[in-house]
Amino acid sequence: MITVNPVESLLQLSAGYYVSRALHAVADLGVADALGETPQPAAALATTTAAEAGALDRVLRLLALYGVFEYANGVVAHTQASRMLRQDHPQSMRPLVRMFGLPGFWAAVGELASAIRTGEPSANRALRGGIWGYLTQDPEASRIFGEAMTAKAHGHIAGILKTYDFSSLQVIADIGGGRGHLIQAIVAATPTATGVLFDQPHVVREAAGVASERLHVVGGDFFHDPLPTADAYILMEVVHDWDDDASRKILGAVRRAARANATLLLIEALLPNESAPNWPTTLDIVMLTIGGRQRTLGEYSELLLESGFGMTRDIDTHSGITIIEATAL
Repeated sequence: MITVNPVESLLQLSAGYYVSRALHAVADLGVADALGETPQPAAALATTTAAEAGALDRVLRLLALYGVFEYANGVVAHTQASRMLRQDHPQSMRPLVRMFGLPGFWAAVGELASAIRTGEPSANRALRGGIWGYLTQDPEASRIFGEAMTAKAHGHIAGILKTYDFSSLQVIADIGGGRGHLIQAIVAATPTATGVLFDQPHVVREAAGVASERLHVVGGDFFHDPLPTADAYILMEVVHDWDDDASRKILGAVRRAARANATLLLIEALLPNESAPNWPTTLDIVMLTIGGRQRTLGEYSELLLESGFGMTRDIDTHSGITIIEATAL
């Protein structure tokens, strides 16, 4: 059994945000894109990415300790993790890394203590209009956020299509579906289905190109505007953005629009019952800062029942996300 030095453990945890910021900066600079399959000196990468050679060398040496790049005597090579920072990687993580490094997200986590003291989102204290107001007001941040959500959706879509049979569903509405990558894939894989993409007007304007005879694009606010009528609804990582009261309002709006016995699919990363570090538990603190929360399966089941839906089953997609199926009561 390896004994962890508690002093070293606390030092690493207390200064761990320097590692995060190093990763954010390297992703912004596009270092992984500049590095091909042939190892390069850090100085050459600095020239390509307009960085200072000595500073970049030191940052890459640190990231290599965490498996992001290999580093030896100033020469840098790719690892599996660093390749996923390339923009052209089919499972690119670069947009997500850049999103977590956005000034708005950084400001929100900087005020985490206020969220712990009050239970209120620290983003509301740090940003005018909270995280959603920040994204609406900053087009570049909104673009990076949209790219991150698209990248994350691509990572989940294959698992969703593999584990859930959509063939019995006719009209499927993707609520808060962003740029429409999930509903596009579902409609393409389900010839008998038509789809509706519903999101905020400024989001669906960017998704106008996905509209077709079988996929309609509708702009609106799910807190204030009526939702499309459908016999199936999908909300992928939407409910986790909101507290319980707001989540009940969203699910209630779906219930009012839904046809009799409509199917609802909540697609979320569930809080696991385990003691080892895991992504959903870390993500729960991200959500604490912006006003949402990760939940257990039992908590989602309770939210659904309070909103007029009965949970029928849960399906592990084996892609880090679970489909929670429910029926309108």
